[in-house]
Amino acid sequence: MHQSALVLFSGGQDSTTCLALALARYPRVETLGFDYGQRHSVELSARTVVLEKLRHAFPAWGAKLGEDHLLDLAVLGKVSETSLTRDTAFKMEASGLPNTFVPGRNLLFLTLAAALAYRRGMDVIVTGVCETDFSGYPDCRDDTMKAMQIALSLGMDKRFLIETPLMWIDKAATWQMAHDLGEATGPQGGQTLVDLIVEHTHTCYLGDREHRHVWGYGCGTCPACDLRAKGWAGYTAA
Repeated sequence: MHQSALVLFSGGQDSTTCLALALARYPRVETLGFDYGQRHSVELSARTVVLEKLRHAFPAWGAKLGEDHLLDLAVLGKVSETSLTRDTAFKMEASGLPNTFVPGRNLLFLTLAAALAYRRGMDVIVTGVCETDFSGYPDCRDDTMKAMQIALSLGMDKRFLIETPLMWIDKAATWQMAHDLGEATGPQGGQTLVDLIVEHTHTCYLGDREHRHVWGYGCGTCPACDLRAKGWAGYTAA
């Protein structure tokens, strides 16, 4: 039976929901973030705030929440000509992929996560990738995750489990998952976790923390904001 999990934690809605799931499921949980020169680097500040708020609002989870790790991956930004790492407008490329796609990002993230998990004696890696509500990124697909799980397990001679709780659900269901996980901790826990995600997580690709919407902060027009807003609408309408 798995006893520990390393959560790829960006400070956004999806990774916070995945973190809550890991805290509900495993006795020991650690977090890992990456600084790769992203334009929305405000998420790096959001990470620490969300972790602090989670510990305070959910003491039982806080007791399980261990070390937070942040790795410098500036080299990824240097080799990526994308709208997430350069000041360029969002658009679709001739390849059919949006220019928000950072080639190799999730592959590198998972490789480094596995190396850290190996050193920390952890065998579950949790990531918020999704094939339902996503932008077409090939490194978010279920097949990619399964292939990475096999490759990392073979390459490190350690059986890793890559857990993808959001793979087959949309953003509305992600909001609902957060509510249900919080609700399981006690009265008002569901609303507390949803409010925490709205107020403190960051998803906007432009790093906008000035404009407050019912679903949280963001520019309201980038692809990430659009998905989050539509998910909120679906969640609150249910």
